[in-house]
Amino acid sequence: MSSLTDHAKNVLTRALCGRSPVLPSAVFLALGSGGSDPTGVSGEPAGNGYARQRVTFTGTGVQQNAEAVRFTFTAAAGSFSHVGLYDAASGGNPLTWSPLTTAVAVAGPGTVTINPGAFTMTGD
Repeated sequence: MSSLTDHAKNVLTRALCGRSPVLPSAVFLALGSGGSDPTGVSGEPAGNGYARQRVTFTGTGVQQNAEAVRFTFTAAAGSFSHVGLYDAASGGNPLTWSPLTTAVAVAGPGTVTINPGAFTMTGD
């Protein structure tokens, strides 16, 4: 389950009040070492092959990632305990953040995979 960021709460509030919010056309998952409502994920890596990954969702009610999400690293990048959803591949606005069930350490080249259905979102 994810926590909404302040930006996402503002988008949702505008929608519920009949105002037209700007919705993202695509969303991207990020790794990080922490998270908060105002900023989303903190401690997002830079370099070593890391890039946010586009994610698509499926479901009615609870939303789940439809396909595996793979973060590829070319070198050690540290430990990650959180994921976050953004409206852009870089920069952009944070939408949600959540702690990982189990933190991962990237000690060298390799891939961190989030299996299909492992990242879920609910409306509560």
